[in-house]
Amino acid sequence: MKLWNNDKELYKIAKSELFVALVGDELDKLGYQHQFLPPNIKPLQNDFVIIGRAMPVLEADVFEEASELTNNSIMKKPFGIMFEALDNLKENEVYICSGSSPRYALWGGLMSTRAIKLKAAGAVLHGWSRDTNEILNLEFPTFSYGGYAQDQGPRGKVIDYRVPIEIEGVRIHPGDIIYGDRDGVLVVPKKVVNQAFKGAIEKARGEQEVKKALDSGMSTVDAFNKFGIM
Repeated sequence: MKLWNNDKELYKIAKSELFVALVGDELDKLGYQHQFLPPNIKPLQNDFVIIGRAMPVLEADVFEEASELTNNSIMKKPFGIMFEALDNLKENEVYICSGSSPRYALWGGLMSTRAIKLKAAGAVLHGWSRDTNEILNLEFPTFSYGGYAQDQGPRGKVIDYRVPIEIEGVRIHPGDIIYGDRDGVLVVPKKVVNQAFKGAIEKARGEQEVKKALDSGMSTVDAFNKFGIM
């Protein structure tokens, strides 16, 4: 039985019935045991949930806003190709950025405004964000180390996008699903999306049966023996 027909239907089920831990458990069973991003990447607001296809962005440290003595044309541009990367976001995609040191913010309020216009799903940063109050007022799902005002202008540039990146050993490819809540951010490789979410949905619905059994007085031993879920 097919549980969803397209990404939008899957995202709706994930937001209404699932939580990130369930999908992580299914990835463990499938042999993908290192798919969570580091735990210091947190939602700016505890009830933020993010789910969408990855649009990876590669950032690099620099030491001046625009360089004249350079062999690389990107170095002459403030922010590198960050504006091009941002404008390239598609509906329900996640801007996910890595590659730089944690010396400055990788995301802010104006970027959130543009991303909302493009119907993006949210942003995940391997580093800081800023303009926290503005982002919260916009209710744009943003996951980062937290708020830090220092600008990337003279310190960092986007040097590529829609390319594979890594965050502390977790590889992210364009089109992988990024799924995050207050307990963590998970990278679901696109080749196992169907298996991972199908297993998680079935487990979530089975857990409701376990809950009913426990509420009616069944012991945890008997419940686990009957349902195989706990």
